[in-house]
Amino acid sequence: MHQYLSGIQQVGIGVNQATKAMHTYKHLFGMDVLIFDDEAQASLMAQYTGGVVYSRRAILTMNLQGGGGLEIWQFKDRTPTQGAQVALGHLGINAAILKSRNLKQSYQRLSVIDGLVVSAIASGPDSQPYFYVTDTDSNHFKIIPSTDWFQNNDFDLGGVVGAVIGVSDMEKSIAFYQTILGLDTITYDDFCTENGHNFRKVGLSKAATGKGAFNTLLGNVTVELLQNLDQKQPKIYENRFWGDCGFIHLCFDVIAMDALKNHAATHGLEFTVDSNNTFAMDNASGRFCYIEDPDGTLIELVETHKVPILKKIGWYLDLRKRNQEKPLPRWMIKMLALSKVK
Repeated sequence: MHQYLSGIQQVGIGVNQATKAMHTYKHLFGMDVLIFDDEAQASLMAQYTGGVVYSRRAILTMNLQGGGGLEIWQFKDRTPTQGAQVALGHLGINAAILKSRNLKQSYQRLSVIDGLVVSAIASGPDSQPYFYVTDTDSNHFKIIPSTDWFQNNDFDLGGVVGAVIGVSDMEKSIAFYQTILGLDTITYDDFCTENGHNFRKVGLSKAATGKGAFNTLLGNVTVELLQNLDQKQPKIYENRFWGDCGFIHLCFDVIAMDALKNHAATHGLEFTVDSNNTFAMDNASGRFCYIEDPDGTLIELVETHKVPILKKIGWYLDLRKRNQEKPLPRWMIKMLALSKVK
């Protein structure tokens, strides 16, 4: 299986109030490191915003215990739509998956926070416990146990390791996520009944390879594909724009974008968006692209070019001058923590 992807960089969340969301996710999930806070025109995404170029604010925050971050995205010149309540099996990103070093501790802490809806702890098809958290904006987060950590700061949760994605044709979706994105291991394939509906659940994973500048931080990847076998499900973003409220994309950190683009093309899939050259986001920059899964769920792909290590003294690392597969020293990644959400 190919190794063009390093891990989950972030999951995008459309919100009404970016500053409020940033502080909420710092409190709930330990996303306290600020990678960028950028305002610009979203010109490359016009095909997903009704052909109109809108102004937006994008904030990327991370939890440096390990895993990907949250890209909080807000229209600046348009009121985003909320959409219907997302139910498991709806086509698109149903939930972001976060990892916990102590599931019971995470459950107890989150269960007493006002405004959250926290499910009971259940056992998955892989015999691992999990529970769901729904925030005040109706976004679902699945919390799973993990032993894969970059460092320990005594907070019970780490970052994003994947997503639960509703699909309409399981075999087509498995082929896409395995062949195009390289999630090479099927961890479970299960039929179950939940809330009166029959589902098929398939878990896909990709173990950290050690390749890529941030692979030691991003770690393992896990995706759960979920198909409602009883009836056709709606698309979460049907008649809405990318950037409207909810999970707008799942973003992978890419080691070699040209190679991945050629690989996808040999399987008849084209990137729907490609910045081609370096695209700046505040003090960070990179090449970003999008591809759609068989149901149109947006997968963002980012090849990082420049990352701020220490903004205060203007220390930026140009990854294009390094071997793309070589991991950054751990001490250097830890320096990102000097830029805090305030």
